[in-house]
Amino acid sequence: MAHQGHVDVVIVGGGPAGLSAAIYLARYNRSVLLFDTGHGRSTHHQVNRNYLGFVDGVPATELRRIGREQLGRYSGARVVHHLIDRLQTEPDGSFTAHAQGHTWSSSAVVLATGVLDHYPHFHHWESYVGTSMFWCIACDGYENRGRDILVVGHTDGAAGEALQLHSLTDKVRVLTNSHTNAITEKFARRLEGAGIPVIHDRIAGAVGTDGRLDHVITAGGLRLGLEALFSIQGATPESRIARQLGVATNEAGYIVVDTDQRTNLPGAFAAGDVTALHSHQVSAAVHEGAQAASAANYFLYPPELKVD
Repeated sequence: MAHQGHVDVVIVGGGPAGLSAAIYLARYNRSVLLFDTGHGRSTHHQVNRNYLGFVDGVPATELRRIGREQLGRYSGARVVHHLIDRLQTEPDGSFTAHAQGHTWSSSAVVLATGVLDHYPHFHHWESYVGTSMFWCIACDGYENRGRDILVVGHTDGAAGEALQLHSLTDKVRVLTNSHTNAITEKFARRLEGAGIPVIHDRIAGAVGTDGRLDHVITAGGLRLGLEALFSIQGATPESRIARQLGVATNEAGYIVVDTDQRTNLPGAFAAGDVTALHSHQVSAAVHEGAQAASAANYFLYPPELKVD
């Protein structure tokens, strides 16, 4: 493999957390290499309307573009669009990233690899994400007030989301989209009391135009009209590289960090959705990226510059 050189910090992930970390580290005058494959939540069509400073909201893709432009102001930062095959530690405590036949070494790493959402899969499902198919009531509930909402999921989490959405509209239904219905009796009673029907069936297809869902068709032959779909089918943290390094994860696979975004492995930090079961917000990701960068910068200081 061709070695491409050494940088202070390798960052894996080009979403809000990774970009925030890169900008902060560049401003600490650190050399930074950001790996961005162009995938993840911030590459969908959704508009973020609860991030401070954007009066009319900002599309997630535009926020990424602005972040890359901002990072481009710093000569010590570089973005490569490679998928990391392997990230390993070396005997001296440094790290080596392997990607597409090349290697890079670094003194620290920031993992901002995000999560993989479990959206319902049907023809062209990706085109609806962020326009009429959502996963987050904090992000998109307000814009769907009064609309006909279909909540997709078969757990108490889906039932809870439906009940909360019912505070925004009286037109809410739950579709399990699963062979099993794991909604407990307690939540089933709550749904019944709120007048929210539960349909135990699976999605076979969907019809819509320009990202707007019109109806879904179930395996049982039902045609369910809707204006918005909230997918509460969970997500899988993208923690493969963390596990390669021996970074600790919890039972659900999320990277375990302290309040400074430090992992159990010296020199390895993590930020964004890959570190948290809840609170998956752009504002949280940006904060965590900044904190991880600050902690990584401090880690790289020689002993005489540290106050602890």
